[in-house]
Order: sequence, then C-alpha cells, then structure tokens
Amino acid sequence: MFRNFLFSILILVGNQIFSQIQFETDRLTRISYEVSYHGQKHPNQNPIWIYANEKNVWMTNRDQLAGEAKFPFEMTFVQPDEKKFTQIAFLNNSEVISMVDNESIEKQEFEFLNETEKILGYNCQKAKTIINSNTIEIWYTNDLNIKGAPTIIGQELGLVLKMVRNGNYEISATEIKKEKPNWPESIRNSQPKSLDKLDYQDNIWKSRFTTLPIFENQLIHWSEEFEPREGVMRFANGTIVVKKVKFPEIKASQQVFLDLIEQSNGDAYDRTGTVFLIPTDKKQSFLDGLKNGAKTLPIYTNGNGKEYQGVVAATDYSPLVELMRFFTPFGVKHFNDRVSLKGKTWQDSVMYRQEISQFASLMSEKEAYIGVFIGNYDKGGHQISMNITIHNEANSEEALKKIIPLFNTLNIMEMAGQEYATMFNSEKGLELEFELKEAMKNAQLRYITTGHGGWSNGDEFLPKKNSIFWNGKLVFDLIPWREDCGSYRLYNPVSGNFQNGLSSSDYSRSNWCPGTVTNPYLIDLGDLPAGKHKVQVKIPQGEPEGTSFSAWNISGVLVGD
Repeated sequence: MFRNFLFSILILVGNQIFSQIQFETDRLTRISYEVSYHGQKHPNQNPIWIYANEKNVWMTNRDQLAGEAKFPFEMTFVQPDEKKFTQIAFLNNSEVISMVDNESIEKQEFEFLNETEKILGYNCQKAKTIINSNTIEIWYTNDLNIKGAPTIIGQELGLVLKMVRNGNYEISATEIKKEKPNWPESIRNSQPKSLDKLDYQDNIWKSRFTTLPIFENQLIHWSEEFEPREGVMRFANGTIVVKKVKFPEIKASQQVFLDLIEQSNGDAYDRTGTVFLIPTDKKQSFLDGLKNGAKTLPIYTNGNGKEYQGVVAATDYSPLVELMRFFTPFGVKHFNDRVSLKGKTWQDSVMYRQEISQFASLMSEKEAYIGVFIGNYDKGGHQISMNITIHNEANSEEALKKIIPLFNTLNIMEMAGQEYATMFNSEKGLELEFELKEAMKNAQLRYITTGHGGWSNGDEFLPKKNSIFWNGKLVFDLIPWREDCGSYRLYNPVSGNFQNGLSSSDYSRSNWCPGTVTNPYLIDLGDLPAGKHKVQVKIPQGEPEGTSFSAWNISGVLVGD
C-alpha cells in the first residue's frame, strides 16, 4: 500500500532513511497545480504535483518525477492528521539530507469564511491566514476525503485546490487524476542523512552557490611570532596576508560576493583595512615590492618633494586592485567585557560584505593573489575570516567586464615604509597618463576615496571636495562624507566618550565610519577610443600641524566592455 510505502520512508537505520522501500502498486490521487502572477502564467513552468491518499501526502513536481530536476531540489512527505512533515533535499548526485518538522503545521491559524467556490467541479470553502504580513487565501474541499496542499500551509484543512497570496500570486489546481507514481532510481535508492531543522536549512542554502574559503581565523598583527598557515604569505611584519587562490570559471550572468568577518584580538583602535588583488600581467607587480621592499616599486612624483611607491599604473606595472575597503571598529569582541554601558550589548564581530562581480575577468579560471591589510602596531592585532562566493543567475552569453587598474594610493606597506598618500597638498594632485590598446564601450571609473588625519583639523573630520578630470574635462565633483557613523555604536566597545555625550565612533567622517565598508563611486565615462588618456584627481588636502598630517587613500580602476 502507498501508506505503507510512505511510512517505510521514515524507518531509520542509523542516520539513514529510504533504506528499506516497498513501492506501491495501486494508483493514487495526483493533483497538478500551476502558478500565475497578476493573472499571467509562465508558458514553460514546472507544475507542482502532489500524490495523496486518506492519510499521507507526497509533494513533488513534474521534473522531479521525470528525473530532470536541477540541484538542489526538495520533496516533502506530509502526515496531515499527525501535523508533521519530513523534507528531503537532494543537494547533488551523492548528497541527500532530511529533517522532520513536528511544529509548523500545529502553529498555523486560520479564519474560516462563508465564501464558497467550485473548482474542477468540487465544492470548496474559503479560509484565510496571515504569515509574515502576507495574506494567504485558501480554497479547500472535503469532497474527496483526502487532505493535501501544494505548500505546507493548510495541509490539515482538506484538499487545497487554490491559494492566493496578497491578491496577485496564485497557485491553482488544473487536474485531478488517479495514477501510479513512477519514481526515478535516483530517488528510490536515496539514503538521506537526518539533520535538525537549522542544519538542514543551512546545508540547502550553502548548496545554492560556490564558496571559496580564503582565510579562516587568520591573525593580522604586528608580530614576529605567528602561527604558520599553509599557503598564507605574511608581509610588513604580519600586517598584510596574501594567498594564491584558484578560481573556477565565472560567467557574466553570475554574481560574485566577498565577505569578511573581523574581531579585535588586542588592538583597540579603528584601522584602515583593504582587500586587494595583485595583478601579475606585467613585468613588475606589487608582489615584487612586498617581497623586496617598497622602494623597489615604480616611483610617482608630482613636484611636492616626496616619492610615492607603486601607486599608479606604468608601462610595465599595474597597481593593486582594491576589491573592498573597510574600517575596523574600536575593539569589537576582545574588549566587550572591559566596558559596560546601560542598554548596550556589544556585537561579537563585524561582517563586511560587498559585491565584486565587476572584477570577474581578473579571477575567472585563473590563479590570483588575494590579500588583506589592516594597519596596526599591536601584537594581538585583528582576526579575520574571509570567503568569496559565486552565485548563479539566468544564463548570459555576455563577455566579462574588462578591468584596467589605474591608481591606488592606500599604502598597505605602511608598516614597511611605504609613503602616506599626501600628494594632494600639490595643485597637481594625482595625475596619470596611460594608453588604451583598444576602444572601450560603456566605460566607468570605479573610484574609492577616504580622508585621513585624525585630529580636529585633520581631513578625517573635515568635508573636502574630490574633483576628477578625464582628458581635462571635469567628470566628478563631490564631497565624500558619512553622517551615519553613530548607527554602528554597538560595534565599538572602547570608543572614547566625550563630555558632550558623543562617542568618537559617532562623529561624521570623510567617507568612512568605524565598523563599515566604504562604497565605491561609479563614474560614467561613455565610450572611450583607443589611444592616450589622462586622469587627474584633485583634493584640497589640509596643511600639517606639528607631527600631524592629512592623507587621502584613493583607488581607481577602469571598467568597461
């Protein structure tokens, strides 16, 4: 009997189910459903199928029974009268997991209405429920003496033949017939691993994208004493870590994200951090400077008397590509128990997450050097974990964006003698001439900027206009400024508190806050012809006061088709 088959699915042998299956030979009731939105049905949709008898419901769909479902996919076995269900997820060809839920159906509450409707010739009653601010209207029948639904909602009411969410999304039955299910061998022979609900959901979520672990609990600290990690290179006495990462093919239709979790391991201050990629397509790279010293990098001068190492593109050199700029808060995690304030519970860590899809051409099917810098002179320093994830979208035949690194003044070798970005004290600012080997369409300058100089007259706390000229034409004229820094107070346990009632982390800053990511500006440049081009960045940098000085960390890459 089908009932016996379904119950046998739940027999556990160790942690396995599906280990002893006797398949039903009788025909069952199959209900087919289709989805519409604003009255429109997708012409090639995969119909929802449920198989039911007087006690049990099996929720599946056409593609699953045809063996054509794409991973990951789920099937659900429901026992409506017992108010429980088992979900089985097929993550790939060899990994199948399951979980049992004894609570969700029990918690459902409905308002029963007097409205009736005939659907496929059956008399239906109407019920309504509200879930997460969504109004769900349900039409169900008891004419067939079976229960079931195309979702978990309303399983115990009767046989649900129509569901409408918020008046515009509808799942409706299109056919009811008797038939014997033809279960594919991949389902018949499955032996799912039983998990609790949270682990089950987490496994499904992670199976939907590709995760590339880069760093795990990696210390970034000023110390000659350190734990060696396989594949991890340390520079500038441990304030820089670099790893060579092998990337799979990345398509233009996919989205790429970078996530980094940071905790203080002893450093109490807000620090500049950056995640970068080292281009190695030219004769010299920044990796050479890391290995041999900042002074070996190409020198940029603008007439102010200082030499700046490795900050602009040259014929045989590409500067660092900045994937993400972030700022650590004041002592999150390590100092949480040192300061207690009424009504405040400090966060355990900071997670920085940013899309980096535009850089896919620098990673796809390549081995690339990925690094992280956090400026500090503390032996404990900071601890980070970092991943890159690749997420599928609709297929596209578009080419990946072309990336041309132009400049990056953030001195990640600060603790190894690389000069601070003080070149904006000159009228010339930062100026670069370069040559495009071929024309570029839909070009954009991806520009990141933050001002530094942490005293009252320093550029960290003073609004300063950034002006960018492209081939002599002004293309960007804006004051980069953040006024939302107080939103991140709970990440800053040892931020200084002042007599005016503000914390240091509350103060507005030049495009950054302690505990946040600094977003890039995308500056449209249109279609660029092949040949020579000139970019100039001008900022009215503040004058030094004693030993205090201001600096501007800017980075720019050209992105286009």
